[in-house]
Amino acid sequence: MLQRMLNRLRGVNDDEKGFTLIELLVVILIIGILAAIALPTFLGQQKKAQDASAKSDARNAVTQVESCLADATTATAAACGTAAGNPGLAALGTDVAVTGSTLTNGAPVYNIEATSKSANKYNINKAANGSVTYTSTPNDAKWAENSSSGTGTTG
Repeated sequence: MLQRMLNRLRGVNDDEKGFTLIELLVVILIIGILAAIALPTFLGQQKKAQDASAKSDARNAVTQVESCLADATTATAAACGTAAGNPGLAALGTDVAVTGSTLTNGAPVYNIEATSKSANKYNINKAANGSVTYTSTPNDAKWAENSSSGTGTTG
């Protein structure tokens, strides 16, 4: 009778289903390794997106300033670089700054600086001769390729 009882108890233990502690720890370890690999990749993509947003804002500011300066006079040109004088700039937010908005011999002149959330800075500078210079901190060779000289185009 005692033997039968022991066999029953053993049978109950054999029928139990589930995972052992070691199996669960191995799965958690594998998930941790995969997360450690994926997280830096995700953060790199986030930085790229923030920089792309700042570049887009800088280009949009060029459009806003050029449009305003097309109708401006020498006396009103400076207002084209402010949100009060150029409401289109207000929509771009505070990460975009326009300085030196003037007309020199009828040609638009300005400097635009956009700062991304990853703290990179992207500049577009238009000179009186029509040359447009794209610079960035840190240096971005692709961004600088947009520069032009004396044709009046904005890249």
